[in-house]
Amino acid sequence: MAAVELSDWYELFEGRELEQGDVFEGCPVFRVPADLPYPLSAEGAEAEFGVETQDMIVMSQSCDLVEGQKGIGFVTLCPLWSLSSMAEADGFLASTYGKEMCRRGNLPGYHMLAACENADWQREVSIVSFREIHSLPVEFLRNFAEQSGDRLRLRSPYREHLAQAFARYFMRVGLPVDIPSFAAERDEKRAIERLETLDPATRKRVIEAVEVR
Repeated sequence: MAAVELSDWYELFEGRELEQGDVFEGCPVFRVPADLPYPLSAEGAEAEFGVETQDMIVMSQSCDLVEGQKGIGFVTLCPLWSLSSMAEADGFLASTYGKEMCRRGNLPGYHMLAACENADWQREVSIVSFREIHSLPVEFLRNFAEQSGDRLRLRSPYREHLAQAFARYFMRVGLPVDIPSFAAERDEKRAIERLETLDPATRKRVIEAVEVR
């Protein structure tokens, strides 16, 4: 099946071919039990693994996922949450300010994806969480893809933008001694950041109200 364009951000795809940015709804997630005995004996050990379902998005590079070529044995995926679900779990994202900071890419552990409002596929604004990473055998995911029917696929350059945010999350370096900040005081900086999230008309009204005082 050829991909069907749904919007600037998304296309619809069906089949076992995998690419970075593929969205799998209700994808199996396997969790290792916390009480797994370790170290394992030479004979191995038996344990019960939890299996859940979660919307996931493929993070592995598309070039590594080409079927028939020597690539990878496991596919890297990250959880994909609806904005409304994330707002319930994280109070900061329930605020307009928090949503705007996420949209701007100022929350390193999260990446926001646009809503899909096509008549053939509806999905609200979503948040990719880099704080939880899973891997599944590539053949398992190909078979799951084949059985799952139509799915969303993030289009270029939005999938590259996602990959860049994923890389930045792991590239962060905390310096033990940083250069002193030239920025405004903390409260002033926070006020400026909040002003920047407002539309121009509202921002103007707020500034005028402050000047009157």
